[in-house]
Parts: sequence; structure tokens; C-alpha cells
Amino acid sequence: MSRPREFDVDRALHQSMEVFWTKGFKSTSFEDLTRTTQVKKQSLYCVFEDKRALFLKALALYREQSISMLEELASREMSPLKKLEAIRDAKLCQGNETIRRGCLVVNSALEFGTDDKEVTREIEMMFAKVKQILEKIIRSGQEQQLITTRHTSHELAAYVNNALLGAKIMERSGASREQIDAVLRTSFAMLER
Repeated sequence: MSRPREFDVDRALHQSMEVFWTKGFKSTSFEDLTRTTQVKKQSLYCVFEDKRALFLKALALYREQSISMLEELASREMSPLKKLEAIRDAKLCQGNETIRRGCLVVNSALEFGTDDKEVTREIEMMFAKVKQILEKIIRSGQEQQLITTRHTSHELAAYVNNALLGAKIMERSGASREQIDAVLRTSFAMLER
């Protein structure tokens, strides 16, 4: 008979995600993870196999939370332009520590490139879903003649997604909230009819 698990797996996963988000995969040691989660290495290994498996689960959790937040904003009863503004504002993080972290998915894309197929798959799933959400909002705005039709909703969604990704890189590199806000406001203003 196996011993019952002595720690909250979901809590440990969330805490591990925070460590990876702050330090990156390669710079995170198992000691960092055990110190933060207060779970012994052997217990973490029993559930997550190894650091890479734990990282992949943390990356999936981050993706799911981010997409859930975007879907909630997109489902609100407001104009498409207001939805895009809400998404833009949600992407502007609060506080200096958060700004320096950027986005776990973007950070992972920069850290791994295309060297790891499973990490790349997580990143591609995130980017594709974000573009899909943005495209639906933009198409609605075009139908309401609020958003330019000089480009397709698909092209504009890719443009907006790229602006958001660029803002996350700016965050990670230490740009001020004001600098990031100016870039995003300009990018989003280009959508208006």
C-alpha cells in the first residue's frame, strides 16, 4: 500500500510556476523548487518525475490561466474596442517585480527557441489561442465598422498579438510601465477606423 501524498500538488505546481517564471528553466535548481514549495525532492519527483516534467506542467498551467483570463475579458458585454482595451490593460502588469518577469511563455520561447518540441508545442498553443481570441474580437469590430478593414481580422490579430508579445519582452528587459503603455496605446490606436 502506498503512502498518502503529504503535500498539495496544485499548490506546489503553482509555486513552481512562479519560480520558473521568475528565474527561467535553466536557472532554476531543484533546491529553488523544494525551498519554495516546502516539498522534499523525492516527493516532487514521485509526482512530476523530473524538473523538465514539472516545468512543462507549470507552462501548461500558465497557458491555461492566461487563456482563461483573456476569454473572460472577451466574453464581457462591451464594444470590441473596449474589449481590446481591457486586454491591453490586463497585459500591463502591476508592480516592479511583476514587470521584470514578463510572460512565462514569451520567456520560455526566448530561452528554448525551437530546441524542445514539447515546450514549442505549449508556446504555439498559447500564441494560436490568443490570436484566435483577438481575431474574433477584431472581426466583430470590423462588422460594426469600429475597426479598420484595410487588413483582414487575421492579419490584425497577428499584429496585435505581436505588439503584446513585444510589450512582454520590454517588461522583461526592464522598460517602464509608461514606455510599455505608450507602445501598446499606439499599436491599438492603429486598429481604429
